[in-house]
Amino acid sequence: MSNAQFLVSSRLPTVYGEFVMDTFDSGRPEMPHIVLRNRGSEAEIVNVRIHSECLTGDVFGSTRCDCGEQLASSLRYIEEHGGALVYLRQEGRGIGLVNKLKAYNLQDQGMDTIVANHHLGFHADLRSYQEAIDILMHLNIVRINLITNNPDKLDAFNDSSIRVENRIPILIDPRPENRQYLTTKKEALRHLL
Repeated sequence: MSNAQFLVSSRLPTVYGEFVMDTFDSGRPEMPHIVLRNRGSEAEIVNVRIHSECLTGDVFGSTRCDCGEQLASSLRYIEEHGGALVYLRQEGRGIGLVNKLKAYNLQDQGMDTIVANHHLGFHADLRSYQEAIDILMHLNIVRINLITNNPDKLDAFNDSSIRVENRIPILIDPRPENRQYLTTKKEALRHLL
C-alpha cells in the first residue's frame, strides 16, 4: 500500500522527448513531487532516476555541482531507453535553498560541502527517499534499474517492496568549478564516481 497522494497528471512534451508529468503531495502545495515518465514506465523492469531538486544546477546551470547535468543525462537516457524520473523537492541535500547558498559562501572560504553543512548545524545529507519509494509503489513499479551514483539511494530500497535489479551509473565530466565537490562526494559520501 502506497502513502503517496497523487494530485494530477498531464502530457508534457520536452526537449528530451514526450513525457507524462504526474504530481504528488510533498506537504507543500506549491511544490509537489514530480514524476516524468514515458512508455518504459510500464515495463517489467523500469529504468528509474530519483533526483533531488537543485534549483541552481537544474534551472540555472550552475557548475558548482553536477546536478543539472545529471538531470539532463537521466532524461536523455529515459527518453532513449524508457522509464521514469522522480523529482523530489528536497533542495540542497535537504537543507533548502537559502541554507545551500550560505553553504556556498562557506565553501568559497575554503570549507568543503560537508564541513559547510556541519558549520550551519546540519548533517551532511538530510534527504530521505521514502517518498520516492511510495510514489513508485503508487505507480506499480516494483522492479527497477536505478540510475544513480549514490549508494544511499541504493540502500534506501533494502527494506522496501521494490527490487533494484541493476545500477546504471551517470557519467559526468568534472569541471574546474566542481572538481573539489565531486572529490568530496566520492571520498566522504561514498558516491560511485
